[in-house]
Amino acid sequence: MSRPDTDQLLLDAEADVRPSPPGTAARRALLAHPALLLVGIVLASLNMRAALASVSPLLGEISASFGLSSTAGSLVTSVPVLFLGVGSLVAPGLARRFGSEPVLLGALALLAAGILVRVLPSVYALYGGGVLVGTAIALLNVLMPGLIKRDFPDRAASMTSVYTGSMITGATVVAAASVPLEQAFGGSWQASLAFWSLLAAVAAVAWLPQVLIARGRTGHEVRVAPATGTRSVWRSALAWQVTLFMGLQSLWSYVLIAWMPTIFTDHGMSRSTAGVIFAFNNLVQVAGAFLVPLLAGRMRGQRPLVALVTALVAGGYVGLMVAPVSGAWLWAGVLGIGQGGAVGLALTLIVLRSGDALTAARLSGMAQTIGYLLAAAGPLAAGAVHQATGDWTVPLALVLVVCATALVIGLLAARDRRV
Repeated sequence: MSRPDTDQLLLDAEADVRPSPPGTAARRALLAHPALLLVGIVLASLNMRAALASVSPLLGEISASFGLSSTAGSLVTSVPVLFLGVGSLVAPGLARRFGSEPVLLGALALLAAGILVRVLPSVYALYGGGVLVGTAIALLNVLMPGLIKRDFPDRAASMTSVYTGSMITGATVVAAASVPLEQAFGGSWQASLAFWSLLAAVAAVAWLPQVLIARGRTGHEVRVAPATGTRSVWRSALAWQVTLFMGLQSLWSYVLIAWMPTIFTDHGMSRSTAGVIFAFNNLVQVAGAFLVPLLAGRMRGQRPLVALVTALVAGGYVGLMVAPVSGAWLWAGVLGIGQGGAVGLALTLIVLRSGDALTAARLSGMAQTIGYLLAAAGPLAAGAVHQATGDWTVPLALVLVVCATALVIGLLAARDRRV
């Protein structure tokens, strides 16, 4: 593929627009501050799983506070994941109208608000806050790949490593700190969850200067008619393969995000130890999330990577079935490498299978809308099957079926083709 020209580099990845002279000047002004842009990306990425990971180590206390069953408790994690998909539907339209930077700023403010709403003394607020949290993270999820494709076209794979690594680092810190924070706040899970609204607020402050720098761009672009014969990503078999791989790897990850500590404590492990192992699982994901996109960017096809990450995840799930406590550290590590590699690979496939920034934005919206709607079923189904069987063997066995399906779909998505 030829090197993009200047107009392509300045193309707003979330809109069918071409910058006017004022818009071009604003984009160049923003790109003149790469350190500021990088800090904003890292801080925003730290929040992309933190609000989800903070719940899992405390899910037992949250459920006990409201008298929730396993199925109802699973909704605490499933509702945000569901709205990761629903929120993805509105992200491109918001970016088209207001620009990427203002929408990212608004998403971080909404995330901080949703975290605080979630700890109000009402089960409706608990779920309603989850709606806000999921919607906010959806905006971040959808806009980030397009923004990276737009602003770092020659370093898309390495920048994907940066933001996925930052995302998982945030989840790791939060998972490790949730139970100690609860104890530090006198046994208040509400205070522990609310604390992480500060992380979103700091990231929002970091994006404010970028919004001010880029403000001349919004409203100055001109609409570009799609080229004759342009094919919708929704009609592309390859786009659907990328989308389904994104959804299936998200499903197996969100089952663990929701239930890994509970699986350990149900087999006799202490809450604090389960929380530390859960944090270790997130920490190990950083290695996979950094390395796999870098490897993927150097390969014409990514089939070996699909096979590798899927095998690691399947092996880890088998370990949880046969020796959940005695092998906990090993399975957490194996799963972590596979999970981090899988999410990094899924996000990188969005970029690599796209021929330009506009296609990347459209494919990102499709993959994350359908993918997260599919993933939302994971925690809920696992909780319901656990409640029905009284054991974790059947839910974990069902995830192995997901792994097998993801392998087949992923091998198709990893072919050296473009949407």
